[in-house]
Amino acid sequence: MSSPALRVAVVGGGIGGMTTAKALVRSGIDVTVFEQAPQLGEIGAGVLMTPNSVRHLERMGMGAALAAAGARIGTGSRYYRMDGTLVAPILTTDSSGWNGMYGMHRADLLAILADGLPAEAVRTGHRCVGMEQDAAGVRLAFDNGESAEADVVIAADGINSVLQPYVVEPSSPVHSGSVAYRGLIPVERLPEWPRGVSQLWMGEGKHFLVYPVRGGALLNYVGFVPSDERTAESWSAPGDPVALAAAFAGWDPRIEGLLAQVEATYWWGLYDREPLSTWTKGRLTLLGDAAHPMLPHLGQGANQAIEDAVALAVLLTGVDRAGAPRALTAYEELRRQRVAQVQRGARANGRRYDSAYDDLDERDAEIAASVRFRSWLYDHDVEAEARTLAPAH
Repeated sequence: MSSPALRVAVVGGGIGGMTTAKALVRSGIDVTVFEQAPQLGEIGAGVLMTPNSVRHLERMGMGAALAAAGARIGTGSRYYRMDGTLVAPILTTDSSGWNGMYGMHRADLLAILADGLPAEAVRTGHRCVGMEQDAAGVRLAFDNGESAEADVVIAADGINSVLQPYVVEPSSPVHSGSVAYRGLIPVERLPEWPRGVSQLWMGEGKHFLVYPVRGGALLNYVGFVPSDERTAESWSAPGDPVALAAAFAGWDPRIEGLLAQVEATYWWGLYDREPLSTWTKGRLTLLGDAAHPMLPHLGQGANQAIEDAVALAVLLTGVDRAGAPRALTAYEELRRQRVAQVQRGARANGRRYDSAYDDLDERDAEIAASVRFRSWLYDHDVEAEARTLAPAH
């Protein structure tokens, strides 16, 4: 007699959680996503999708949707000093030359991930408040009084994960000493702005990033500035456009021209966490920012969460209830070293971008040489790597 189908609950309907659902459904696994918000969605902000995640989304059949809703980032992408002096090109391809880089509006990406999922696979208005597990399974509790049972729970509920304390003693998120202003500008307001490129300016403890989203119709900007204020790790805390413009006064005139078009902006607190001692306990594992929050200076938060999701789907395929905890342990062992290296790299890149050097020529040389690290990052095929472990489960 065949074993009952594995039941997986995903807590959190963000990019990591929804990619997990998409990948599990594709593998024929019964999955339900529980999202605390009344509907899926993200406050308007961009996310940079890089080849190491895009190759997997394309394999899952989302390539045409990404190309239609996103904005391809191509040649002409550049790093600059604050005055506009060219430093180096930005790598937008993997080592084969394949350009799998898009600027995406987060809401557009979530819509693509949700498309095609069974209606019953996503349950909004369910804020998880606790769980208990034993050898037979897991029971989740929600603030609306409902509960759910599963064989596996994947916590994809962010840096302030409700379920992370059920795995390991929680540690406080570490504030980076910086905050970010971010927002979107219709490209029609900046007709001279180059199309289809990402541009990053660096200097004086700050840096400024711009790339297109939504088919190139919008420019996503992020201005990183030093601050001791412990702002919330939030997409929607209102910022001051005047303060933003003042922070970058005297920089490249292209930035000043862009900032003159800003009507509304938002704060974003920049936090990460020292690597946790473990992500997994029994039938519960952590994913994305719940497991490994990282600073945004490599553009890898969402991309690493997608890698997590793909690895989990491979390792859970064909696994029964008894084998599920072993599969979760294998997932953690597969992912820990790589994401820790990306976390460290994001911190180091923030230092480079904020020009924390006595000799900027040294910084510029490091930026130019970073193509080797970027190639390691973008060439990775987590699905192929996970398949080397899957036969053991």
